[in-house]
Amino acid sequence: MFVISHLKHAYDGSTVLKVASWQAEQGAHWLILGPSGSGKTTLLHILAGILRPASGKVEVAGTDVTRLDASALDRFRGRHIGIVMQRLHLIGSLSVMNNLLLAQYLAGVAQDSARVREVLATLDLADKADAHPHELSFGQAQRVAVARAVVNRPKLLLADEPTSNLDDARCAQAFGLLESQARACGATLVIATHDQRIKARMPNHYELEAQP
Repeated sequence: MFVISHLKHAYDGSTVLKVASWQAEQGAHWLILGPSGSGKTTLLHILAGILRPASGKVEVAGTDVTRLDASALDRFRGRHIGIVMQRLHLIGSLSVMNNLLLAQYLAGVAQDSARVREVLATLDLADKADAHPHELSFGQAQRVAVARAVVNRPKLLLADEPTSNLDDARCAQAFGLLESQARACGATLVIATHDQRIKARMPNHYELEAQP
């Protein structure tokens, strides 16, 4: 599903990330683990095509995303990659329905309100389609962010520290939500975290070490 090789990235001339090789099969579930400063979020952003690495190759679903120009990369990301960030980045002026329709529009796919309602229903949000982000609880807003990430049936679902600020019960709920939605899409799931509570629940781990 994705293959990374000879990857390096640096900020201000200092190397913050090195990945010699890593690959994942379609539908596999992975954790990226490591201490603060080891490059977990950087690696997630490179997988998403948000950052371009200083060197190396990143192939997602058979496409080398490091070779795509900006507009092609935006279209590819919208159609094949779903992302749940630490900050949910819901657009406050839009309803929940329109936040998800916008995700379809930006990906260059047909806007499909039936698909949006289907996803919202699977996340127990059917009654929130017309609500605005400020009218949602944190848990509801997080589920909307997951709905937006999966509405285009991505092949790769990425999440950055989705449980770090949650108590044990909410941690289990958030993790279960990501797992179930990844399975529903047949997506490869990659979670970047330092939360040891979910380590035992994921079968595959990629460990990063802080660069000297």
